Amino acid sequence: MMRRLFPGVTDRAGNLQPGRVYPDQPGAIIRHDGDGLELVTARWGLPSPKFALKTERDPGVTNIRNLGSPHWRRWLSRDNRCLVPLSAFAEPRGKGKGNQWFAATNNQPMFFAGIEIRDWTSVRKVKDGETTDDLYAFLTCEPNAEVREIHPKAMPVILTQPDDWTAWMNGAPASELQRPLPDGSLALLDEAELT
Repeated sequence: MMRRLFPGVTDRAGNLQPGRVYPDQPGAIIRHDGDGLELVTARWGLPSPKFALKTERDPGVTNIRNLGSPHWRRWLSRDNRCLVPLSAFAEPRGKGKGNQWFAATNNQPMFFAGIEIRDWTSVRKVKDGETTDDLYAFLTCEPNAEVREIHPKAMPVILTQPDDWTAWMNGAPASELQRPLPDGSLALLDEAELT
């Protein structure tokens, strides 16, 4: 599907296994590669701000809301932009209640508006020691009506239109695309409905 949506994309991810991606695990992203785009895997979670770390271990930050923070501003340029493909995403319902899953109501392609950095050395897990990884996370924004019922503070920035994918990857101001999907554009799914 990525070849159809992004003609000329270089596939460096290989055969990706279907399934769910969780924080601190590898996931697929589309990022810049010279004058073109490439599909690769990267680890979910950008470096945490130094003030937030209490030890050498950095578990990573999964999403970005405050575009004015100097910590994030340095990575908002075109060169650090990526698209994170998804078919569904989840928000926790509350302790012991599992997750609520969301998918597009019309099965259109969806991408998180992502930020990626390459070759970052840190301690993500003490048992692994220092590792050097390509990392990514994505923007969040105010929630739309469907997500607000479960998570009233935020939802991922999801891009569904080719013009928005292009604008994001070409470096349009992040604030212009940091907006929720229109109300009614997400269907609520149960765990059993996920394919």
